[in-house]
Amino acid sequence: QGLKPIVSTESPALVFGTTTKLASDLPATDSFLGKNKVPDLQKLFQKADGLPVHLKRGVPDKLLYRTTMALTIGGTIYCLVALYMASQPRSQ
Repeated sequence: QGLKPIVSTESPALVFGTTTKLASDLPATDSFLGKNKVPDLQKLFQKADGLPVHLKRGVPDKLLYRTTMALTIGGTIYCLVALYMASQPRSQ
């Protein structure tokens, strides 16, 4: 019988039989690419108007910021009340 090779000498089957496309092969006007918004956003966020970055987009940012602050303050008060109630001895 002799010695047999441990490793198969046959090439393995292809896992992915299709070829891939390089980014340079794709047309530049594909619908999924869309318009580049980075220059517009850079102009908006780099404007020297005295506003912090997290409020530069106007009303939606202010609404999200105030909602977050209200939930944070409310949660802190709730935790303090719960700690106070837990620290009191139970009445019998």
